[in-house]
Amino acid sequence: MTHRVLVIDDHPLLRKGIGQLLALQPELGFELAAEAGSGQAGLEAATSLQPDLILLDLEMPEMGGIETLRALREHGVAVPIIILTASARDEDIAESLSLGASGYLLKDMDPERLLESLSRVVDGEIVISPALTRTLCRAMRRYQGNSDITLGRLTAREREILALLARGFSNKLMARELDITEGTAKVHVRNLLRKMKLRTRVEAAVWAVQNGLG
Repeated sequence: MTHRVLVIDDHPLLRKGIGQLLALQPELGFELAAEAGSGQAGLEAATSLQPDLILLDLEMPEMGGIETLRALREHGVAVPIIILTASARDEDIAESLSLGASGYLLKDMDPERLLESLSRVVDGEIVISPALTRTLCRAMRRYQGNSDITLGRLTAREREILALLARGFSNKLMARELDITEGTAKVHVRNLLRKMKLRTRVEAAVWAVQNGLG
């Protein structure tokens, strides 16, 4: 199966480099579907080409990455979007993930790790650069501002799911671990997010790690 990738970044060299990187390992199943040098061009490409995966820079002129991410979701682009940026700012990480990004990676990461991250995302996981673990926890604490979360309303199964979220498990891996269907795992995740009044599985995972469940 081939996964078509859209790269949105205002640096031509980086866009070309990613395209070449994907072409070097065709066995992984990724190909460069299109590239865009601005947020607006990326939005137009995403809605017309319907790629399977999007790599999005944050620091772009005129229409920045956060604005582009928000616009993509508002226009119904539901594919995984990975932020690939040089920014390690707390607020950028927290807002990107809360808007539904499937990952947050730094541009100085090894090419092999980038390809590995792409594979993990299409398998349903969330990917974060290891160097950002502490920053992510700090960022989500500030962004959420929710100190009233308790586990009292969660069922025993939902607590198991929460612990697996903290370990970075995708729905597919949860299903395998707990001997349930992937659809059932998805329902449990949705229910625990509603009960905990959180928006994303990343927020739940961070909360779980902070509270000793990971």
